[in-house]
Amino acid sequence: MIAAAVGTSIEWHDFFLYGVTAALVLSAPLLPAIGSCTPARCSPSRPTSSASAARPVGAAIFGHIGDRVGRKSSLIATLLLMGISTACIGLVPGYDRIGIWGGVLLTMFRALQGIGVGGEWGGSVLLTAEWGDRRRRGFLTSWTQFAAPAGMVLANGALAAMTAISGDGFLTWGWRLPFLLSFILVGIGFYIRTGILETPVFARIQSEGRVERTPVSQVLRRNWREVILTALLRSGQQTPFYIFTTYVLTYGTQVLGFSSGLLLNFVMLQALVSMLDIPVLGHLSDGIGRRRMTAIGCLLMTVFPFVYFALLDTRSVGLVFLAIVVALPVQDLQYAPQAALIAEAFRDVCATAAPRSATSSRRSPPAVRRRSWRCGCSSAITPQPPWPRTWRPAPSSA
Repeated sequence: MIAAAVGTSIEWHDFFLYGVTAALVLSAPLLPAIGSCTPARCSPSRPTSSASAARPVGAAIFGHIGDRVGRKSSLIATLLLMGISTACIGLVPGYDRIGIWGGVLLTMFRALQGIGVGGEWGGSVLLTAEWGDRRRRGFLTSWTQFAAPAGMVLANGALAAMTAISGDGFLTWGWRLPFLLSFILVGIGFYIRTGILETPVFARIQSEGRVERTPVSQVLRRNWREVILTALLRSGQQTPFYIFTTYVLTYGTQVLGFSSGLLLNFVMLQALVSMLDIPVLGHLSDGIGRRRMTAIGCLLMTVFPFVYFALLDTRSVGLVFLAIVVALPVQDLQYAPQAALIAEAFRDVCATAAPRSATSSRRSPPAVRRRSWRCGCSSAITPQPPWPRTWRPAPSSA
């Protein structure tokens, strides 16, 4: 559980680091509005979208590796891929040196980040679920969910610290240091993950010679319905998540006129609250059920965005703080039990000790079934932070 939570927190730190930087400063040094490179054509949201599109690719690649080579090897590979691509973002030369190629490199490294995080999330949940007690699956897998706000705290904290340290130099060199220093966090995660054992489920599959040759194709052929449904389930949660954590930085600074430092602090406090409530909600889902908790979260989310933007548009610091801090806990009603819910959507997934039922022969063989939900959980190509600008009206100045 610790290996999953720590490693995934580090990967989410690297992934969110770009999102926060892009929302606040990244267009200035790398993609300025010069000549044909206008904000509409060269917005840092385009690399962000490439990461989203790459996530299902990462899920398929590392899902295959996890089923063929092992869960441990897959998670080590995603950690290294994420660390290297994040450090490379910090080394991309500015527009004044290589022109539009800076944006091209940014898009490529961001896509590699997407591949890494696409493989990481599902593998981390699988590691926790296969080692844990099925009766506490909601609580145990919630620690992988805990990693997302933890990574956000690390990313926002790193940028806030560098803003204070570098001062006026933040736009030229200060923003790069958190990307380069991510290697330290990756080293910690690598040390922890190399020390864990392979899960008993995969070890048993290997010893019995039941490793599938083409697990991804088997999943898509036999469990296509579950893949689609879990992708849609994740889309409904991911869209508000990025609005509440990344787009609010753009909207708050460019439309509402708040300082980036103030909003970074609000979002960091929001993430701290989310870190506290996710394990609690995961534990509650073991009692009241994942579907019921998710349904409650979906119903609340149909109403909350209207309240959220109404509070933001007041431009009152207190009400804006309230809207931001409450947003993730509302979203967590869907997010906290999501890992266990998706795993359980596939019969006998992570059932480390359960015998096969008489009806299970109609589904994917165990070697595939253990990993099959991974493709679905990351294959939602979620709308990214800048997209609400196309429809969100500016608030009245009155």
